[in-house]
Amino acid sequence: MNTETDDLLHAKLNTETGQIGWVELQRHFARGAVITLDQAMDLVAVAVAVSRDERAQVAAWIAAGQVRHASDADALRWHERQSRFWAVVAAPWVLVQEIPTQAQA
Repeated sequence: MNTETDDLLHAKLNTETGQIGWVELQRHFARGAVITLDQAMDLVAVAVAVSRDERAQVAAWIAAGQVRHASDADALRWHERQSRFWAVVAAPWVLVQEIPTQAQA
C-alpha cells in the first residue's frame, strides 16, 4: 500500500471510532469478537494494522501483551464497573480500550 492509501484508511477508521458502553459491547464479547488494547496503544493505528492484515506487527503486540482477546475476567470486571470504551471495528473484530474512571485513574 502507498502512503496515500494508508492515510485514507487511517482517516476512515478514525471517523468510525467512538465510545460504547458495556451493555452495547456484550453481544460482541459473546461472539468472541472483542480485542482489548493496552492504554498506551493507539487504537486507530492498531485498527489499521489489523485491517491491512499486518500479521507480524499484530503478533508482536500480542506477544508483548499489548493486544489480546478479551477474557471472561475482563467481561466480569467490565460488567461490575459498567465500563465505557473507545471502540472501532476492524472486521471481524471490535477493538476496544476501556476508558478509565476517576476511581481507576
